[in-house]
Amino acid sequence: MKEIYLDNNATTKVDELVFEEMRPYFCELYGNPSSMHFFGGQVQKKVDQARARVAALLGAHPDEIVFTACGTESDNSAIRSALEVFPEKRHIITSRVEHPAVLTQCRNLTKRGYRVTELNVDGEGRLDMAELEAALDDDTALVSLMYANNETGVIFPIEEAAKLVKAKGALFHTDAVQAVGKIPLDMAASSIDLLSISGHKLHAPKGVGVLYVRRGTPFRPFLVGGHQERGRRAGTENTASIIAMGKACELAMEHMADENTRVRAMRDRLERELSALIPNTRINGGGADRLPNTLSIAMEFVEGEGILLLLSEKGICASSGSACTSGSLEPSHVLRAMGVPFTCAHGSIRFSLSRFTTDAEIDTVIKELPPIIHRLREMSPFGREFLNKK
Repeated sequence: MKEIYLDNNATTKVDELVFEEMRPYFCELYGNPSSMHFFGGQVQKKVDQARARVAALLGAHPDEIVFTACGTESDNSAIRSALEVFPEKRHIITSRVEHPAVLTQCRNLTKRGYRVTELNVDGEGRLDMAELEAALDDDTALVSLMYANNETGVIFPIEEAAKLVKAKGALFHTDAVQAVGKIPLDMAASSIDLLSISGHKLHAPKGVGVLYVRRGTPFRPFLVGGHQERGRRAGTENTASIIAMGKACELAMEHMADENTRVRAMRDRLERELSALIPNTRINGGGADRLPNTLSIAMEFVEGEGILLLLSEKGICASSGSACTSGSLEPSHVLRAMGVPFTCAHGSIRFSLSRFTTDAEIDTVIKELPPIIHRLREMSPFGREFLNKK
């Protein structure tokens, strides 16, 4: 049984071209790029090339790119740096739907006396910009808002938010892990100070990330020790993965038009067909601007865990919009913040496509999911009641 992988917001396959680019730097060209000799120097040239490739995707300068171990490290580095830069300020603003890498860090900071404002979203997952403006004050050190939501794909008005924040004299950070490579970004024309990326979300390996730090932005390193990354992130460079990250960013630029046409068309067809074939469905964030690859669909009177298990039996890999897969009966914090009805939140699943997704795979999901939902509804007392009324 060949798998149909539609969980690309969780992680992506490493592109074979990316793997071929990084392969020699394990056993053949294994020098330390910080070494003075020619063997390390040739590796440093490839690291420099990777930095330039990442910068090109972002519309940034290469010296604004800091390589990290993951998106979580980039997020934590940005938040901690901002608080060290403004030690007299004790206020942070974020949103209720952030990734745990940001939300958990901010909530932990309340135990150290920081004041954290978590902005609300509406029923479609859209940010309340008036609430952001009202929350900003002279005590605000940092605003951290995700570029696009990992569960629903809803895109926030990040540039508008960044301008508001900059006018108040605070720093602005965005977790752009899901957005980079899917929609165009141009840091040269942006007001964003700090931006996080994760390699394994755009067909590079796990274990490499990027923190963009705008020129002139005051920054305090999270990891200290060596001189690597111009003193902004100590530790011997993960050269093979950094080189892979650069290649992945180059390929993302080449394929971005495909992401926004062919991939979007497949996502839209999947959404349209499932909505027509399965009664009582809801598209989470369907009324908002979304990433082209993401579909969060809720089906009443069923549990997301059951849907995923039966899909997996058919070789289809998706993920749940509910935390029930980790043993909790509570829906995800994103869906709770959106006010998704209880009967829908538990039956929410996410399909996230990539440039490797095919129309035939989408056909299979359209064929297999409706009978799965019917079967699960027959097993549920609420589902049977719904079916009997039809």
